[in-house]
Amino acid sequence: MSRLVLICVNSVIICGEKMNITLNNNPEKFDTAKCTVNELLRMKNFTFKMLIVKINGKLVKKEDYVTAMISEGDDVNVLHLISGG
Repeated sequence: MSRLVLICVNSVIICGEKMNITLNNNPEKFDTAKCTVNELLRMKNFTFKMLIVKINGKLVKKEDYVTAMISEGDDVNVLHLISGG
């Protein structure tokens, strides 16, 4: 019998499974089976205030970052909005 051990580190669940996604057209591998948009932004140090996030081409509202899940094989785009004059 095999057991799956889950360890929670800074709100990120680390388990024996890995997740492969495409992030901004680059392959990325994570030591978690799933994560929320907020967790991804924290793991990849996206700290810019004005961001647009899409998962598989679907826009994710900022208020949904805490619940929107990223899974194996997802295509994620994080865009920085810059304004100026």
